[in-house]
Amino acid sequence: MSLNIPTAPTPPSPRTVSMALFAVGLLVVAGAAIAATSVYFDLRPATTPGDLTVTDDLGRTVTVPHDPSRVVVLGPSILDAMVSLGLRSHVVGVDCYVPAFGGIDEDYSAGQIANWSLSPSMCVQVEPLVDEELLNLTPQLVLATTIVSVLDVETISQTYHIPVVMLQPPSLSGIEVDLDLLGSIFGVASQAQAVNAELAAGIANATAFQANLTDQYPPVPFPTVLVTYDVDSNGYWTYGPGTFGESLIELASATSISANATLQYPELPGEEVLADNPTYIVYGTGFGLTESNFTGAPFWSSLSAPSDGHAYGMYSIYLTEPDPTMILVGLPLLLDLLHPGWE
Repeated sequence: MSLNIPTAPTPPSPRTVSMALFAVGLLVVAGAAIAATSVYFDLRPATTPGDLTVTDDLGRTVTVPHDPSRVVVLGPSILDAMVSLGLRSHVVGVDCYVPAFGGIDEDYSAGQIANWSLSPSMCVQVEPLVDEELLNLTPQLVLATTIVSVLDVETISQTYHIPVVMLQPPSLSGIEVDLDLLGSIFGVASQAQAVNAELAAGIANATAFQANLTDQYPPVPFPTVLVTYDVDSNGYWTYGPGTFGESLIELASATSISANATLQYPELPGEEVLADNPTYIVYGTGFGLTESNFTGAPFWSSLSAPSDGHAYGMYSIYLTEPDPTMILVGLPLLLDLLHPGWE
């Protein structure tokens, strides 16, 4: 995976910062770790009867306890998957942003906090990681996206001997793979199969619609689109090749103007967006971002999509979190915007 360092907007917005760090998560160096004491070490043997060896989304081989009851989840997309499998009771901690910028409210929506019974007492600051907050929760397993830096992963797994499984699917089909992996770890394979059947049906519907477009003669061209999850004075943050965002756009039968970008999470300059002039613009809202953030973006008033009524706001969690909800809710919503009456 080619990761590059974008410049995060200021002040930081929740999903924007998460996505920027998603692009560079394996390269970000956190602040100095606290001095380790024996209190924090998991002194159990490297393997015990019942342990499983799994391969995570980064190709890492990790030995994990079977059905751990104390799990810290560092990434809203993973918690969405855990909830869908009926595993919320296993979660004792979640990622939170710097308290000065809102803490848990900056990583999770009000609906997620309420529906998933989240509280500030579960917070583990990850940007940078606050070791004490993680260790005080005494987790048996950490499930993380790449908002956690490679240094922090090494500290958690090598210094504190807590296994870390990285779940960051590069495509929508990878979400199903991750559910199967969680099903194996927690002994809920049948539930994972049931959820995956729903996801497969949603993907199949979108695929069938796409086939209907391409099988016509001449084939119906896909509309061009810019899907942007944040903006600043320089341009529009979006998805490049090899990302779940690009996978979402492709499955929605659209052509991303950033499909040939050299970075996985590029910021497209306003001049470049204007030159491509996409038929549709879909922008992320929520977590401090509103339509006004985008209407003030570079060359917005010169683009065709806004003047044609083809610029749409969409709740950011459906665009930035590769989880079951993206397939069940986000994908149909995107299809509705780009292909009205598609079903």
